[in-house]
Amino acid sequence: MVNHSSRHALFLPVVLTVQFLVALDMSVVNIALPGIRTGLGFAPEDLTWVVSAYALAFGGLLMLGGRLADVVGRRRVLIAGFTLFGAASLAGGLASEPWQLIAARAVQGVGAAALAPVGLTLITVMYPAGKERSGALAMWGAAGALGGAVGVLLGGMLTDWFGWRAVMLVNVPVVLLAVSAARIAVPLDDRHGVRPRLDTAGAVLVTAGTTALVLGLVRAESLGWSSATTLLTLAAAALLLTAFAAVEARHRQPLLRLGMLRLRPVLSANMFSLLLAAGQFGAFYFVSLYLQQVLGYGPTATGAAFLPFCVGIVAGSVFAARTLTRYGVRALTVTGGLLAAGGMAWWALVMTPDSGFWLAVLPPSLLGSVGIGLCMVPLGTAATSGISAHEAGMASGLLNTSRQIGGSVGLALLVTVATAAGADGGGAGTPLMDGFPAAFWTAAALLAVGALSMAVLYRDPDAGPGAAGAAGAPGGAGAVGGARVPGRPVDAGGAPGVGTGRAAAGGAVLDGPDDSARPDPAAAP
Repeated sequence: MVNHSSRHALFLPVVLTVQFLVALDMSVVNIALPGIRTGLGFAPEDLTWVVSAYALAFGGLLMLGGRLADVVGRRRVLIAGFTLFGAASLAGGLASEPWQLIAARAVQGVGAAALAPVGLTLITVMYPAGKERSGALAMWGAAGALGGAVGVLLGGMLTDWFGWRAVMLVNVPVVLLAVSAARIAVPLDDRHGVRPRLDTAGAVLVTAGTTALVLGLVRAESLGWSSATTLLTLAAAALLLTAFAAVEARHRQPLLRLGMLRLRPVLSANMFSLLLAAGQFGAFYFVSLYLQQVLGYGPTATGAAFLPFCVGIVAGSVFAARTLTRYGVRALTVTGGLLAAGGMAWWALVMTPDSGFWLAVLPPSLLGSVGIGLCMVPLGTAATSGISAHEAGMASGLLNTSRQIGGSVGLALLVTVATAAGADGGGAGTPLMDGFPAAFWTAAALLAVGALSMAVLYRDPDAGPGAAGAAGAPGGAGAVGGARVPGRPVDAGGAPGVGTGRAAAGGAVLDGPDDSARPDPAAAP
């Protein structure tokens, strides 16, 4: 029989593995693409589908994945997501035809779409708002940053040492360990009261609409923004998402409760997440190009060059976790957004063929990444503020969808801006590289607008121990929206240890007859 301390010790590592794997597989395959093309005989025009298949399935299903966690249960969705992800990784590593690898990458994206929202949901439900949840969110953000950076480094190393198949197969043992740990550490959801039903019509519409939107964006640069295919795809996305909003407005148990977007913390957090991802993902792409095509770095060296970026995000996240109750969501996100914009502006000013790593890469990487790290914990807090526990997956799915769409928008926009500016500039390099400054200035502008949106839209509650837990969390020190964390009675003022077991906002009670099945939030570092 598994003892209580084993559950405590394993819970957070399982959640962090989710975030690490999802971020890892967004980047690890990119470095292996030349080897994949040679090994499986991909046509050049089809090779991008190895990346796009994952992005489409992931972006299109995030909202559904988040809601399934509420309806089916967080533990069930977590284990199902891990299983799909691991099986697809094995199938991809054994693929002998291009279509087999593309299909495996799509199924990987389906698994990731189940995993990403449930990871954030588990943190917000199982940890009381305040230092404990902030600490867990800091590690969650750091795991994502580490996954993205390690993905580039690991992709190069595995491809150089073992061939491209290792990039897929490396996930399998990690998933097997994670599933075993999840069965021990993550409790079954309590099912008191009426179980929510899945909004099938909404699920179909939002999945089709989001997939069409991501598809239109990722193909816009290669096909052209004015091409019939791009325009028709984006128009279809607009129609499908409009129909989704109409269905959700009338559904008794919607996939996305539209009233959630009337909560200023939720609206501002999602707006800023979209803009932050747009600037961050696009800039990441251009720095990779600069390192490899201008400075001549190989795949492994390129991955190593991104490690300072990861360190900066960890540092910013840790600082935000420790100071969230003192400074609040608004101050940290505005400061972080402006620092990140400053990093983009630095790149725009100094990134030339003669600048080198120590001037053009390292300092702005540290400045920008610390800023991004400052935003992660407060955004996770704000995005779930005032949300009842039975809608935590819905809120997490919305935040992840905003981030994914933002990344797709940002990459497509910045590549288009760089190409157009380079073509007009008449520089000595390629049009894309001559347009680097314009792309980074655009990224800086996106981040500055995001910081401005938080400054205008978000309002912190009064700080202090009597306020609602962490800044911007009306639910007090309980879990999401005032949910009670097992073994941690919560009063309406947000102090763990005393009170009625209900917080002011939401009033959802998560504890069941067996509190020992839950990890102790106090075990979080």
